[in-house]
Amino acid sequence: MRKITINLNGETRYVYVEPNDVLLDVLRDKLGIKSPKSGCERGDCGTCAVLLNGKSVRSCLILAIEVDGQEITTIEGLSKDGLTPLQEAFIENNSFQCGFCAPGITISATELLNKNPHPNKEEIKEAIAGNLCRCTGYESIIEAIEKVAKK
Repeated sequence: MRKITINLNGETRYVYVEPNDVLLDVLRDKLGIKSPKSGCERGDCGTCAVLLNGKSVRSCLILAIEVDGQEITTIEGLSKDGLTPLQEAFIENNSFQCGFCAPGITISATELLNKNPHPNKEEIKEAIAGNLCRCTGYESIIEAIEKVAKK
């Protein structure tokens, strides 16, 4: 086991990990962060997405030991001071049904809006292309992101 340090949602956290521990499992099982979900476990569905130094990554594909000394933001971190305008737009648009994909899509859309505050529809589609939603067909998700981008 090795002790690593992570800036998790703005707080310095220390955790002991094995060399083969996956970041998703460490976040969920050792650090109590439940928003990243275990979906496909091979990076296809995007439900395990987190921001690593501001970039959306699939936490099921990253070893926890690789993030030693880095910054990770999850939905818990994004909304620690209340819902973000993006999250409010998702609620207003009834963007999600079961909600399983919501954390990953929120992370991907947050990354997009941080880089490009006024994306067009094609840029939005491209940004969330790696996130699978089985319920809504994406239109209400895209409309919510467009609503925030127009503000």
